[in-house]
Amino acid sequence: MDFELHQKQTVAFESTANEIFFGGAAGPGKSHLLRVVSIYLCAIIPKLQVYLFRRLSDDLSKNHMEGPNGYHSMLNELVMAKKCTITGRPGEVSFANGSKIHLCHCQYEKDKYKYQGTEIHVLLIDELTHFTESIYRYLRGRCRLPDALNVPEALKDKLPLILCASNPGNIGHNWVKNTFISPKPAYEIWETSDDEGGFNRQFIPALLTDNPSLDTAQYLRTLSGLGSEYLVKAMKKGDWDIIAGGMFDDVWNPDIHVIKPFEIPYTWQIDRSFDWGSSHPYSVGWWAESDGSDYTDGEGVERSSIPGDLFRIHEMYGWNGKPNEGTKETAVEIAAKIIAYEKAAEITVEPGPADSSIYNFENGKSIAGDMEAMGVFWTKANKSPGSRVNGWELIRQMLKDDEETPSMRIFDTCRQFIRTVPVLQRSEKKPDDVNTETEDHVGDEARYRVLAIGNRVDSDFNVIGAY
Repeated sequence: MDFELHQKQTVAFESTANEIFFGGAAGPGKSHLLRVVSIYLCAIIPKLQVYLFRRLSDDLSKNHMEGPNGYHSMLNELVMAKKCTITGRPGEVSFANGSKIHLCHCQYEKDKYKYQGTEIHVLLIDELTHFTESIYRYLRGRCRLPDALNVPEALKDKLPLILCASNPGNIGHNWVKNTFISPKPAYEIWETSDDEGGFNRQFIPALLTDNPSLDTAQYLRTLSGLGSEYLVKAMKKGDWDIIAGGMFDDVWNPDIHVIKPFEIPYTWQIDRSFDWGSSHPYSVGWWAESDGSDYTDGEGVERSSIPGDLFRIHEMYGWNGKPNEGTKETAVEIAAKIIAYEKAAEITVEPGPADSSIYNFENGKSIAGDMEAMGVFWTKANKSPGSRVNGWELIRQMLKDDEETPSMRIFDTCRQFIRTVPVLQRSEKKPDDVNTETEDHVGDEARYRVLAIGNRVDSDFNVIGAY
């Protein structure tokens, strides 16, 4: 067998890292690289177990089995010589030396447990951003290498091997970016901590122009037909700072919506919104709502406002530093942090909307009750039928900057909003809603707040009308 690899594929193939992410633009030959690596390693290492994953079973067959570059075509000579067999659907490739390529899917979160006792020597994941971080971490935890495996000396530091490929966008965009793209410069190989698996990690960017076997001009024309300007840019350039396929990709502009902090006029209302989380992050956002008076922005420029303009001025995010993982703090601990934060910031805060689930009682107590005992009060967020879709649409309208309707601005100190909300992905089943598998906690908390613009409350913090 003689499989050709272009220059960028060769960089990934010959890398000494053993947790590699090869990705970016559409068309650089990511899937082909995964197949070549799987065949090569199985051919030279007896009894090697390679697992190739896609999120959906049908995608495995369409992308890796069929066509002139699929396993059937690539391995035809070996199959004819009875040195290899391909069976099943989506498929399993068995070599005469006992090595196997298992084609697997992991569509739902629960599906990862099918691989609980699996020993994975080589883990290949195609379209990594289609997966949740928890699925990836679980599969990575199954990677190990037995002493009995006869590995060539030159490959002993490279195995077990994890090689993933993907484009920007989809539900995993944020965690993939935080795991592989943001921590270190491209191509740098760096050792991760033990709680990250202790692998030697590397990001290898890939562009369409890296693939000489494609008609680049024709492929670019095809990509231009995707419609969304941001999706087209992401697929062409492999830019992980571009929001692709998101709820706000056509309206979010950091040059407009992210601003420097300024002193809030004393006539404006300041309140906060809250989305509860324990194993997942909680989110607290402090908002200043304009009464229509003028203000001086962070650049010293006098500006006008209209009633209902919202400014996110502070935030508190309960995560452990890993995307979508919470701190498991109690309601009392969170309330104490809120009180301390507001005291340090010297702000007077009105109660704002919180997820109504905090009012649910368990063993005679509720999260809201525990926080109220500490002096932190909330109003119940609007969670009526249709409120999710309405809330997302309101945020979109505020970001569009219609001069006759309220707008939204984010202080540049609110890094969690900037990190998570612009990349929220639409649900494939319900495009007017976000995909709830994404890191949507700041988004939910912001959605509660926009649905409460102009609300006022009575002495018991019940919403009684509009300003």
